[in-house]
Amino acid sequence: MARIYAAENRLKFIFSFYGIIDLLAIFPYYLATGMDLRSLRVLRVLRLARILKFTRYTDALDRMGRAFWLIRNELVMFFVITFCFLYISALGIYYFENPVQPDEFKSVFHSLWWSVITITQVGYGDVYPITAGGRLFTFGVLLIGLMMMAVPTGLIASALTKTIGDE
Repeated sequence: MARIYAAENRLKFIFSFYGIIDLLAIFPYYLATGMDLRSLRVLRVLRLARILKFTRYTDALDRMGRAFWLIRNELVMFFVITFCFLYISALGIYYFENPVQPDEFKSVFHSLWWSVITITQVGYGDVYPITAGGRLFTFGVLLIGLMMMAVPTGLIASALTKTIGDE
């Protein structure tokens, strides 16, 4: 209803391709309210027709694809360095925390969970350091994790600027 209200030419929007897709996407919901029409639940599959609306973004997807193609070597190098840093941080936290938390940090590979969560800044809180050395090490890993998030952002932004400028 809001899309119809916001349209400049409401009648034209209602009978346009995207207007019909919107109608088909919500029609099964309104048809089933108040009645026991369980057999018509199959019509809910029509909500998938909304995916057809993504075709209007193909130019943007093409630009994104060209941008990633431009920086593919830099991204590969960034991910290699990231995986190396993940392993090094898992190794470091293992040596700091395994003696006092052998159940949480059983091995270097068990410590990879902590490493991924810490570098990506998620911080679930299920596994965390309790020693002073582990906390100081975590602080360093967090700072490097913040810096690592900025690298691909800058690469992608500069590549997108270049692809938009080439058009």
